[in-house]
Amino acid sequence: MKKMLGAAAALAYVSVAVTALQGQQADGPKYQGGTELVRPTDYREWPFLGAGLGLTYDADRGPGAQNQPQNFSNVFVNPSSYKHFMQTGTWKDGTVFVLEIRASATGTAPNTTGRFQTGVVAIEAEVKDSKLPNGWAYYEFGRGNAIRETAAPLTGQREAGCIECHTKHTAVERTFVQFYPHLLEVAKAKGTVKAGY
Repeated sequence: MKKMLGAAAALAYVSVAVTALQGQQADGPKYQGGTELVRPTDYREWPFLGAGLGLTYDADRGPGAQNQPQNFSNVFVNPSSYKHFMQTGTWKDGTVFVLEIRASATGTAPNTTGRFQTGVVAIEAEVKDSKLPNGWAYYEFGRGNAIRETAAPLTGQREAGCIECHTKHTAVERTFVQFYPHLLEVAKAKGTVKAGY
């Protein structure tokens, strides 16, 4: 009887360990057809890294840009990668960032001059995955009412532009940690901020 109880306890322990390991891996990138990233449906439950207002990849938004409504950019990262970053100051293989771009509005009480977020404008993603040709890939799931469930990685000039920007202007690896103060503090403490930053 004792042997049976001991075996059952060992089996339960292994089962819990395997489930925990699967849970850690379960939030990484999922692909359809080998290359198309499946948009995570639960990304709003992931750690929220921060929001920006008016942050844009466009160097010049054109004449009168300061008078145009600005979009908010919300960034989320999969939980296991966030935990890894907090421990090491680096992003692990299988990291998924979701960039949710939302329109902004104003003129609502009680503060009629402040800005707040409204509808989704676009959803994009950045993935660190050693199985990818460049180790990182960038995805656009669409805009407005045309948000797709999957997206192919950007290629050609679009990809080259992302790689250049995410290599030149980022604080840690290919990520804009400088916009997330709590992560920047971790990166500084762990010594993972790029030497040239």
